Amino acid sequence: MKLILAEVVTIGDEILYGQITDTNTQWMSTELDKIGIKTVRKSSVGDQEDKILQILEEAGSRADIVLITGGLGPTKDDITKKTLCKYFGDELIMNEDALAFVTDFFNKRGRPLTEINRQQALIPSRCTYLPNKTGTAPGMWFEKKEGDPKGRIYVSMPGVPSEMKYLMTNEVIPRLKKYFDTPVIYHKMIRTIGIGESLLAEKIEHWEDSLPAHIKLAYLPSFGQVRLRLTGVGENEEILKQQVQAEVDKVLPLINSYVFGFDDEDLEVAIGKILKSKGHTVSAAESCTGGFVSHMFTKVPGSSAYFMGSVVSYDNSIKMNVLGVKPETLEAHGAVSEETVTQMAEGVRALMKTDYAIATSGVAGPDGGTPEKPVGTLWIACAMEGKTVARKIQMSNQRDTNINYGSVVALNLLRKMLIGDYES
Repeated sequence: MKLILAEVVTIGDEILYGQITDTNTQWMSTELDKIGIKTVRKSSVGDQEDKILQILEEAGSRADIVLITGGLGPTKDDITKKTLCKYFGDELIMNEDALAFVTDFFNKRGRPLTEINRQQALIPSRCTYLPNKTGTAPGMWFEKKEGDPKGRIYVSMPGVPSEMKYLMTNEVIPRLKKYFDTPVIYHKMIRTIGIGESLLAEKIEHWEDSLPAHIKLAYLPSFGQVRLRLTGVGENEEILKQQVQAEVDKVLPLINSYVFGFDDEDLEVAIGKILKSKGHTVSAAESCTGGFVSHMFTKVPGSSAYFMGSVVSYDNSIKMNVLGVKPETLEAHGAVSEETVTQMAEGVRALMKTDYAIATSGVAGPDGGTPEKPVGTLWIACAMEGKTVARKIQMSNQRDTNINYGSVVALNLLRKMLIGDYES
């Protein structure tokens, strides 16, 4: 079965200037994927007729479906409709259904229908009008350009996310499903932590090379984590799921100690499940991460069942007076040290009366480092009954990165303590 390809084109100078963030393309690609349509490219173009014409021609050469958002407002800078007329050799006409809708839209709000609003009912004569019940800008469906033997689909929609989503959900997706015979696209995500992308690739190289042609692998790295995405394409969803799962079962023995979850399961969710299953609790003492570890725990619904609380001990006086870090420890080793972070973890565990405790202390940056402890130096520790494990990591001079990455590494140390794998 032929894979149907789509390209998304966003129109508007404001996108290129960085004045608004384009969230439309990500959402549209996700929805297309659900019905077996693959997005091959996303393009943005300014409010210039020649540039729009060029990108429409290029998109049509690559894709079966071209989805266009933006440039459909009532003002003079919104030129999409006129440009589409030029591209399709068409002309604008007053669409009676669109006019009736726009008229009713303003009447219901007690506002007069001005001439500029009335012009929103002008649409190319050859397109199918797609009613937009959340705004006044119409959706427009073009089934074929003159002389095009492939029958490509072009759809123009407003750039306002709520209006685009309404049209995609209620008009565009149903029509695409009827127009195209699409295959099934199925994704399975394996979520790993504590191993770099290149080393992970080495460990699974032979397995990756043996994947069947209709199942592809992608590496998606992020803070301390690498997601392995398996994508299968086929005609039968159940058979495809079984085939992908068979490949997952083959690779897991090679990387099992690094795998914490699957699909959309975040690290903090996976850890929460372990804690709940064991009936255990955890607390945190944070210095350089400033509460980010606690945030990761508490953003999970129901985390109050296992996360008891935290102390953000940013100042040394809090480390001593609240957590019980010894003054001589700070004097001899400093706040960023194995000895201090160990006492922080043990102190907050005793204070909160939890089964486990995490602690972090480091130089987040961008300044404050020394030759012995440069910016990016971070100590983490995890304490449990009779055992405390501390680790040193060296990161960058980027403060946000250090806070995020350090928190992930701290949580992973807890995960390893929970499963008895903290020696590795």
